[in-house]
Amino acid sequence: MNFSDQDPRVVVVLGASQNPDRYSHRAVLELAAHGCRVLPVNPAVTEIGGIPCVPSLPEVCSPVHTLSIYVGPARLVPLIGSVLALSPGRVILNPGTECPEAESAFAEAGIECVRGCTLVMLRSGLF
Repeated sequence: MNFSDQDPRVVVVLGASQNPDRYSHRAVLELAAHGCRVLPVNPAVTEIGGIPCVPSLPEVCSPVHTLSIYVGPARLVPLIGSVLALSPGRVILNPGTECPEAESAFAEAGIECVRGCTLVMLRSGLF
């Protein structure tokens, strides 16, 4: 699904990587190619594929349509409060990031939580 310039969707990619072999890197680029306004989150780099990074979730200033997560449960649990404060419309837990504690917290806060793959969702029109 392509989003028009008049209806930009803000998508935050938590755990975005500069390594082009990583799925999170591919997701940043494909989301942008699908017309999303992508905000990669990585404290160690300033940009990914020419898209500026933000160092942490609290520094995201825009309302967020989707938060696509690429960090494992051990790194996600301490960030649950930041995700709740961000209050995205939807969270996608990509393969390997499944975390029952986070899923429960998101559900309790009324945040839609999907176990899925951002890349597959984009390519199949389910994003």
